[in-house]
Amino acid sequence: MALFDLPLDELERYLPELDEPDDLDAFWASTLAEARRHPVLLAAEPVDTGLRLVETLDLTFAGYAGQPVRAWVTRPAGSSGDALPAVVEYLGYGGGRGFAHERLAWASAGYVHLVMDSRGQGSSWGAGGHTPDEGGSGPAVPGVMTRGIEDPHDHYYRRLMTDAVRAVDAVRALPGVDPARVTVAGISQGGGLALAAAGLSDGLVAAMPDVPFLCHIRRAVGITDSFPYGEVVQYLAVHRGAVESAMRTLSYFDAMHLGRRATAPALFSVALRDTTCPPSTVYAAYHHYAGLAPTRPATQIEVYEFNDHEGGQAHQLDRQLHWLRSLVG
Repeated sequence: MALFDLPLDELERYLPELDEPDDLDAFWASTLAEARRHPVLLAAEPVDTGLRLVETLDLTFAGYAGQPVRAWVTRPAGSSGDALPAVVEYLGYGGGRGFAHERLAWASAGYVHLVMDSRGQGSSWGAGGHTPDEGGSGPAVPGVMTRGIEDPHDHYYRRLMTDAVRAVDAVRALPGVDPARVTVAGISQGGGLALAAAGLSDGLVAAMPDVPFLCHIRRAVGITDSFPYGEVVQYLAVHRGAVESAMRTLSYFDAMHLGRRATAPALFSVALRDTTCPPSTVYAAYHHYAGLAPTRPATQIEVYEFNDHEGGQAHQLDRQLHWLRSLVG
C-alpha cells in the first residue's frame, strides 16, 4: 500500500477540532457508576495449562451492567506473594481471548497480565472467544460498528468500553497486584480500548495504544473504505438520512475524545501506510491525548513508515518492554 494520508510533516502538526457531545462526561459517569454497583470479581479458577513457569487463572469479572466477562490472568510462577505491576491487554477487532498460552511476554517479563475477552467477538481470527454480547441492537451491518448506532445508550462500544474499565478494576482487586502500577495496552481495536480505559480509569501508570482504532471516527469514515470503518459507510449507504445521528452516537466512543481525559504517560505507534486505522486519525488521538490533564504526561509515538496495519509487531513489543520497565521499575 502506498502512502495515502497526510505527509509526515503535516501529521506531526495535525490537531483537528473536536466534536465531543456536551454530555460525554455525564454519559460515562452514569454508565460506570451503574456497572460498579456489582462486585467486580465473579470467579477466578486456577488452570493447568501445562506451562511450568507461569501461573494461570480463568477469570470471570462483572463488566457492563454486571454481565460476566471472561479473561485470562497469567503471572510468573511462585510470585503470588509479591505485589507485581500489571498489564491489562485488549484485543483487535473480531478476536477473542483464545488460549492462555498464546500471550506470555508480559508474565515472562515479571508482570501480572490480564487479557480481556471481547464480548460477542472471537470468530474472525485467532482461537475463539468465550463471552457473549448480551445487549440488543436495531438494524446493523455485520460486525459491531453499527450495532446500536441509533442511540449511544444502545451501542455495542458502550458495553465493550465499560468492560475495558472494569477489567482494570478487576486486576486491581486480585491478590498480588500493585493497584498503583497498572498499565493498559492493545493493538487496533485493543489500542482504542486502551485509550478509552486510560481516559475513564484513575491512577494508571501507563497506556500503550498500538495503531489504535476508533480514533477521529468521522475523518476515518471519510478517507478509508477499509473495514471495520467500511461497516459505517455501508450502513449509511442504505440509511442515507442517518449521517449526523450515527456520527453523534459514535462520538461517545471516539478514543480521541476519551483519551483527552487520561493522565498516564503513553507510548503510541502508527503505521503510515495503514488504511485500516489511517495515520491522521492516530495522530489526532496522540496530539489530543491527556489534553485535559492538569499536567500533560510524557507521550511518545513510534512511526512505522513502510508498514500497513500490522504496525511494528515484535519491534513495538521490544520498545514497550524497555519503555514500561523505565516507568515501573
